[in-house]
Amino acid sequence: GAQLFFDLDGHDGQIEIYTTRPDTIFGATFMVLAPEHDLVAKITTDEQKETIQKYLDYVNTRSERDRQSETKDVTGAFTGAYALNPFNGDKIPVFIGEYVLKDYGTGAIMAVPADDERDERFANKFGCEVKPVIDKSMHEGATVADKVGIMINSEFLNGMEVLDAIQEVNKRIDEKGIGKAKVNF
Repeated sequence: GAQLFFDLDGHDGQIEIYTTRPDTIFGATFMVLAPEHDLVAKITTDEQKETIQKYLDYVNTRSERDRQSETKDVTGAFTGAYALNPFNGDKIPVFIGEYVLKDYGTGAIMAVPADDERDERFANKFGCEVKPVIDKSMHEGATVADKVGIMINSEFLNGMEVLDAIQEVNKRIDEKGIGKAKVNF
């Protein structure tokens, strides 16, 4: 996996994430912070403050166990802020959602709805783009969990096999100083 830092558009600071699939970074079409994340108050726009506060009030009525167990009922709110893809500068909307927990990982994710079922449900509910980045057509029966296929819609990774793309993107993350390849347990 890799630790990555996404700059915030118009704000100081960065969103830190850890991903086991850095090869899918070009399919990250939104970010989700845990509702309790330290950045929420800082990045929420004036236009979104009321919506965010209502959502935080709702989340505060739920236990962490409830938040983990109810993965089919998607909830969240848009902060009004955008992060920037560290490779190409694309603007990525930043949401908060109860399926991301503050004390799990960094409390923030890059959401890749084409390769993660929870992210796909969130994207469908909130109208976020689902951008495929892996062509698995040559691997009949392959699921989103399988690290197989050819990279598509992924700039310098296009045409690479997934495992090669993981190595290449990790190398470039280190070279650009935007994070580091690492193993988390």
